[in-house]
Amino acid sequence: MRHGLILLFIVLTLPATAQKIRVAVAANAQFVMEKLKAGFEKKTGLSVESIVNSSGKLTAQIQNGAPFDVFLSADLHYPELVFRAGLAQAKPTTYAYGLLVLWTRADIDPAQGLAVLADKRITKIAIANPKTAPYGAVAVNMLTQQNLLKSLQSKIVYGESISQVNQYLVSGAVDAGFTAKSVVLEPVLRGKGRWADVKGAKPIAQGVVLLKKATAGSQKFYDYLFSPEARAIFQQYGYQLPSRR
Repeated sequence: MRHGLILLFIVLTLPATAQKIRVAVAANAQFVMEKLKAGFEKKTGLSVESIVNSSGKLTAQIQNGAPFDVFLSADLHYPELVFRAGLAQAKPTTYAYGLLVLWTRADIDPAQGLAVLADKRITKIAIANPKTAPYGAVAVNMLTQQNLLKSLQSKIVYGESISQVNQYLVSGAVDAGFTAKSVVLEPVLRGKGRWADVKGAKPIAQGVVLLKKATAGSQKFYDYLFSPEARAIFQQYGYQLPSRR
């Protein structure tokens, strides 16, 4: 009888301990998330599964009942929408500030500024969908501010997210593109072109929320994002840091 009770206890507790923390991650943080995941899992023994997409699409999935526990957005707007819909435990908190960069093929110097995009050697420019991807929205705003959007419109190729933009850059399908600094600091784009910070583009405040139906352990991952270890990882990937909580 005693052995039967022990076995029953193990069966009942196993799903809770084995359940992964599902983290919805904006595409700009795709690579940094791998480092955060490794650090957190080593520290706690808990497992994390990351789901990468544009912030807008992840928000739509959350609103439609996707079983996510934590949402790391590329801005504050989308997690604020999630909170207002009653799907988050508290208002979004800024976990990092992201930076927009311009990437170009190797024979073109992006440090010249956005005007370089008029170069005849550049026939295709990748931008993440500004309707769902905050980095894409910032890129379009910068082109608009410099009166370049209309003249460059025929060159622009819109990707679903920064991830798709990165695929275009890596494959050579485009000659230039707007992506996140956190991406160009990852080896995936090393040696495949040149990049420079977009002058005048303000750092993007990126927010995180713990969702209402978060599973056990999710709070620990949320708290980990603000730990010295995680802050060092964000900084390594070119993010600026908010003041300590």
